[in-house]
Parts: sequence; structure tokens; C-alpha cells
Amino acid sequence: MAEADGNTAIQPDSTLDATGLLCPLPVLKARRALREVPAGGILEVLATDPGATKDFEHFCQTTGCTLLRASEEPGGVLRFLLRKPA
Repeated sequence: MAEADGNTAIQPDSTLDATGLLCPLPVLKARRALREVPAGGILEVLATDPGATKDFEHFCQTTGCTLLRASEEPGGVLRFLLRKPA
């Protein structure tokens, strides 16, 4: 994982703004957005739904994506970095 030391920035291939959407929409929109991401590429998802953390953990377990990072940004925005399987 490129952010293991916390100092290396990961550049996403695409960003999905799912702020303001409630479960299950952030995950459904992420699934659709991943179609445009190359194999091994990274999708950044921004969400505000408090349940999104568990949703994306489960999503990654069932799809083979890797959850590289889950963090909370200022303003309560949740940021997820997902690596699409190669």
C-alpha cells in the first residue's frame, strides 16, 4: 500500500462525489464509476453518509477491490480510495 507511511499521496484515476447521497447510492454509483477505471486503477469516493464506511468495507470484500484508505476529511466528508482488481 502506497500510503503505509502516511506521507505518500495516492493519485486517483477518477473521483466520485457522492456527498449528500444515502445508502446504498454511494456504493451503487461507485460500482458504476469503477467501470471507467483501468484494471489496478484507483477510484476516490467522497461521501457524507455515516454508513458508507461499513458499506465500502463490505463492497470491497465482495468485489475484490482493495480499500486503500478510509478517512474523514474536514466538514464530515468521508474519503475512500479503492483499487480496482487487476
